[in-house]
Amino acid sequence: MAALGQNLRINPDRLWDSLMDMAKIGPGIAGGNNRQTLTDADAEGRRLFQSWCEDAGLTMGVDKMGTMFLTRPGTDPDALPVYVGSHLDTQPTGGKYDGVLGVLAGLEVVRTLNDLGIRTKHPIVVTNWANEEGARFAPAMLASGVFARVHSLDYAYGRKDPEGKTYGEELKRIGWVGGEEVGARKMHAYFELHIEQGPILEAETKQIGVVTHCQGLWWLEFTLTGREAHTGSTPMNLRVNAGLAMARIMEMVQTVAMENQPGAVGGVGQVNFSPNSRNVLPGKVVFTVDIRTPDLAKLNAMRARIEKEAAEICEALGVGCAVEAVGHFDPVTFDPKLVASVRAAAERLGYSHMDLISGAGHDACWAAKVAPATMIMCPCVGGLSHNEAEEISKDWAGAGCDVLLHAVLETAEVVG
Repeated sequence: MAALGQNLRINPDRLWDSLMDMAKIGPGIAGGNNRQTLTDADAEGRRLFQSWCEDAGLTMGVDKMGTMFLTRPGTDPDALPVYVGSHLDTQPTGGKYDGVLGVLAGLEVVRTLNDLGIRTKHPIVVTNWANEEGARFAPAMLASGVFARVHSLDYAYGRKDPEGKTYGEELKRIGWVGGEEVGARKMHAYFELHIEQGPILEAETKQIGVVTHCQGLWWLEFTLTGREAHTGSTPMNLRVNAGLAMARIMEMVQTVAMENQPGAVGGVGQVNFSPNSRNVLPGKVVFTVDIRTPDLAKLNAMRARIEKEAAEICEALGVGCAVEAVGHFDPVTFDPKLVASVRAAAERLGYSHMDLISGAGHDACWAAKVAPATMIMCPCVGGLSHNEAEEISKDWAGAGCDVLLHAVLETAEVVG
């Protein structure tokens, strides 16, 4: 394989311009994006990405989950491809970089190879995984989960959004049902560049996060059933208050997470009251507890304790309690060889770096079940993500993409 020198870099201006152009699709209300999966905005973003890839000479395949695969051929027709990607869908109040950076960085790698006339033994496939966020259709990382045989296609198609629309129906509506069987593709390796979504890299003044592990996660959706009643005329001792039960469970989750330090987190980010009227006690409250840690035994013990104590809280208040696990993955250890390749690329390029455990889930977590996989992270301002104020710098994006370029080329094997 040809040596990879320090002067081999991507075009950071072109990458940045692509990020800004994509951000024009599905704009938010405060400078970010609302390009939720399988919406008209998602379809528009997909078409723009497709056009850019076709201009770069890539050929497209789409699977039955709507995941896009754009291929640059290798010189060996029998060599398995190196996959590079992330997702274009966003949170309802999402930023311009979460997921999008990883997809467009993959395209920028290909554009750079085209500019320099570099060929690789292994094909390179730029990937846009469908429904990574899980904001509209839970669970998160749905398409990559089907790809990795964690979920069935029927399960995924039947997932409903808050309006009762199913994933399968909406995928068909926007015209992105592909013909490929999900998971039929084989991978030589998988790389994903992502913003950190946390404050560590910025605080440590490091340009590159070498991701060694990803935290495990449980999403536990609680449905609490009380009794609707007037807040003013119902005596306190006669209330069956699902809202009070929820509040006590939230406080309990905080306690469980704090008692499992270090390396554990827990909280509630979504709550739905019914009927959600200011002077009516809720008859039903639905909310999701999110717990994470890189320690599998600790993760499962936290789940068991939360479910047990939640049931006790509800029983004491006369409130019905049902719980469903709507998202889960075990902690992930990324491929040591690929991790070493990322670390070596950062050192070769002179970028400051540190090992990092991903606090968020990513498609790479499921890809790691079927192929060697790893991630690269760049800082984000204040660690802020899943927020329209999410921000990174052009230099951070460029550095991350440079490292991605070198790691991908080492794995895909430069010819000549």
